[in-house]
Amino acid sequence: MSYRFDDLKHACHGDWRAYIEHDFVRQLGAGTLEAAAFRHYLQQDYLFLIHFARAYALAVYKSRNLAELRHGFSGLKTILDVELDLHVDYCRQWDITEDDLARLPEARATLAYTRYVLDTGLRGDLLDMHVALAPCLIGYGEIAGWLEAQPFTQRDGNPYGDWIAMYASTAFQQAMRDEVAWLDARLATVTEARFEELATIFRDATRLEIDFWQMGLDRSL
Repeated sequence: MSYRFDDLKHACHGDWRAYIEHDFVRQLGAGTLEAAAFRHYLQQDYLFLIHFARAYALAVYKSRNLAELRHGFSGLKTILDVELDLHVDYCRQWDITEDDLARLPEARATLAYTRYVLDTGLRGDLLDMHVALAPCLIGYGEIAGWLEAQPFTQRDGNPYGDWIAMYASTAFQQAMRDEVAWLDARLATVTEARFEELATIFRDATRLEIDFWQMGLDRSL
């Protein structure tokens, strides 16, 4: 049997839908999410991006050929030189300074997901780590597309409209498709036993993403 990324989603369909359609996401789309909840999420997401960069640095170390090295380095450079700068600029719009971000304590949900990704990468291979990161990169792209299709999504005057637009952008959607293609190419050759291992990683990571949304709603540390 030849596997694809869609098979990972199917293997944990309930958790995936709970993540994509979480109350945090719904309220964000409707423009009804409390500003304090969004600010808390934004700050923790900055910390997540730092560990995301560490994961791509680990991907460079784990690479076995030049193509993998370039792929990992490109991801690391994009996070450090583009995504983090954009995130810091966006935080300023919400009166969150770079000094504020530097002093942040990590919420338990942030600790749990980021360390899970890094641990998965350390004990596994590149495919393990990419599967652990997939709910973030691919999930955010799917969430933006899902919100754009919902009748409750507020398009005029939504304070979170820029967030939705960022992940619905052509650039991010292409990055999502590229990652799906990368995963599809490698999943196509795995055995049934290996797929079950990867499905467990994907399920666990998706559940940790659900906790990350809930952390935002609860404003918990």
